Order: sequence, then C-alpha cells, then structure tokens
Amino acid sequence: MLPLAPAAPNRLRRAIVFGGLLLALALPLLPASASAAEADRAAERRQMVAAIEEMAASIGAGIGPGGFSPRVMDALATVPRHEFVPPEVSHLAYANRPLPIGSGQTISQPYIVALMTELMQVKPTDRVLEIGTGSGYQAAVLSALAREVYTIEIIPELGLRAAETLARLGYRNVVTRIGDGYQGWEERAPFDAIIVTAAPTHVPPALIAQLKPGGRLVIPVGDVLQHLIVVTKAADGTTTTTSRIIPVRFVPLTRSERTNGERTNSGKSN
Repeated sequence: MLPLAPAAPNRLRRAIVFGGLLLALALPLLPASASAAEADRAAERRQMVAAIEEMAASIGAGIGPGGFSPRVMDALATVPRHEFVPPEVSHLAYANRPLPIGSGQTISQPYIVALMTELMQVKPTDRVLEIGTGSGYQAAVLSALAREVYTIEIIPELGLRAAETLARLGYRNVVTRIGDGYQGWEERAPFDAIIVTAAPTHVPPALIAQLKPGGRLVIPVGDVLQHLIVVTKAADGTTTTTSRIIPVRFVPLTRSERTNGERTNSGKSN
C-alpha cells in the first residue's frame, strides 16, 4: 500500500484509484521548464515514429504496402516511452532500439512494438491479452487502441513497477497480474487478440484455447533462432499460422507455478 502524500505548498492534490484503493496524491505544478522538456520529448516521439515508418518502408515485413496504420502510429506518438525506462537510459528512450529495464529484461525496440501491435489488428471494442508486461509500455500502447487490456508478468518487481507506472499515467483500462503467462488468463478469456513479448519454443495451447474465433495471436517462437508468427483462429476453432514474418530476438518465456493475483488501474473488476 502506498503512503498518502502530505499537503505541500505549490502542489495540486488529486485523488486516483489504484488497486481498489483511493489514494490522494500531491502532484507538483509543472514549471515552465518542465513544460518545455515535455515538448522536447514529444518532438522525440515524432522522430521515433518517423524512424519506424522509414524502417517499415525499407523492410515491409508482413504489414502490406500501406505500412503501419495511423491508429498504431498515433498511439506510439502519444505514449511517453521515457516514463517506462530507468532514469539512467531515459535519454535513449526514443531511439529505435531495445533498452534494459532491470531483472535481465528489456523494453522492445519501437519498430518491433509497432509491428507486433499492427499484426494484432486491434479494434476499439477489443479485449486483448499481453503475456510479458515488462515495463508496461506495450500495454500502454494497446490501451490507446483497445477497450480492455489484460497483461501478465512473471517477475514480481517488474509487474508491480509497471502497474504503478500505468496507474500514475492514467491508463485506466489496463489490468495487470503477476503470474505464469504460459497458462494465459482463463477467467478473463476469451480475447480478441493476444500478444506474447517473450519467446517460447512452441505456441502455448492455453493461448490458442483462450483466443476468440476470428482472433489473432502474435508471438515470437524459437530457441536460439526465433521468428515472429501470427496464429489466426477460424470460426470453427481451427487455426492458420503465418510463419517467419521476421527473425527476432526475445528473452525466453519463463515458466512458474506461482501466481500472486491481479491489480486493475480502473479500480474495477471488468
């Protein structure tokens, strides 16, 4: 449980709901210099999006001749990636490269985030599942595109930190959980789309079972050599796999029997 912040001069008090608890937070009023810094970061995000589009034009990996959709690009141009990385690498937040986030994990390269998000084909009414919350950045991007986002992280310190970051930044339609993503999230299924941000050696059967007919699973598969694949589920329950969209390198998908529960940034059990 987070302590309540005391009143302080030149601060704006604001109440938010976090994990079902009403917390009164004292948020500092931003000085002009902070506003200028945020404007600079917005410019960095635009440059990042331009780099992603340029890379897509040169690679054209699995997204068709039209490139990335405006909805996906708008989401990446809006989500503050620098809030999801450690302070020591914040200056690199908008570089088109992966970055370390602690516990031996990384935040994916922005191009890969864009590609996997595009391949999910998320609609505004969708309920989606992410396996591997990490820093929470991918969940934040999906939050701008879907109605509900459920995300599972097996490393408690990462999952809790991501939940706090998502709550602080106001991503109310994201529900986080500490647990074994290999098993999916059966009680919240079915899902319109599922994304996996760590690599198993095969497609987990539970994720196929929890995918809605017409839904898409985007997942890197492999051991040393990994490829990004898309599994589409038909109305009759059969699946079609589009394989080898692009070679990738993700951390291995970790398995565990331990589950520590869930937290919702909306304060509701959706």
